[in-house]
Amino acid sequence: QLQAYGGGLVQTRSSLRLSCAASGRDFSSRGIAWFRQAPGKEREFVAATSLGGANTYYADSVNGRFTISRDNAKNTVYLQMNSLNPEDTAVYYCATSNSGYSGSQRSQYPYWGQGTQVTVSS
Repeated sequence: QLQAYGGGLVQTRSSLRLSCAASGRDFSSRGIAWFRQAPGKEREFVAATSLGGANTYYADSVNGRFTISRDNAKNTVYLQMNSLNPEDTAVYYCATSNSGYSGSQRSQYPYWGQGTQVTVSS
């Protein structure tokens, strides 16, 4: 089970940190990703991290502004979001794979949290 939180309403160029807490004992053996879905749009990949967090991957639209990290001791993954702009407004979801997969393919992540709303005002 995944629980995402930390969203909110912020102004352009602000920062937010999202967290996703996972239950279960095999957290460290799963790749983890963040996706987002804006109104009227498809859910899209944002960032992913490998098992130990050494490897990270980002969508071009957030690369250099967002940072994904994980704390396996706390069963938690984070998404630090800086320099937010209105195009980042969306519901953000965390998801885990069944294995060490940590790419951008949505179909490889069968487990999803409930999402947290991020709204960036101009």
